[in-house]
Amino acid sequence: MIAIARLAALSGAIAVIAGAFGAHIAVGEAQQWLKTGGEYQMVHAVAALAARRYPRSAALMLGGSVLFAATLYAMAVGAPHWLGAVTPIGGVGMIAGWCCLALSYNGRTDRN
Repeated sequence: MIAIARLAALSGAIAVIAGAFGAHIAVGEAQQWLKTGGEYQMVHAVAALAARRYPRSAALMLGGSVLFAATLYAMAVGAPHWLGAVTPIGGVGMIAGWCCLALSYNGRTDRN
């Protein structure tokens, strides 16, 4: 759980950096890619922290969001646009994380 929390925190930091870069330096399409990647990465960093009791779900959320955002960030700084074909794979990872989390609840009340 500590590794998930640490990775989620680092993912959140990267999302802030990407958002700042998009808001202050990037222009045009690159700006939108950084904004979109940062938003999805941040939401899933927070979600992974909240779901850290369910490491498989948290790992899927983190892995998916990093792949999703990383392809957008790469294109924003000049990588080939064919990377956009990889972006949905990260989206599938995020969706799988949410579905895995939904299936993790077994009817007991989770209290902490």
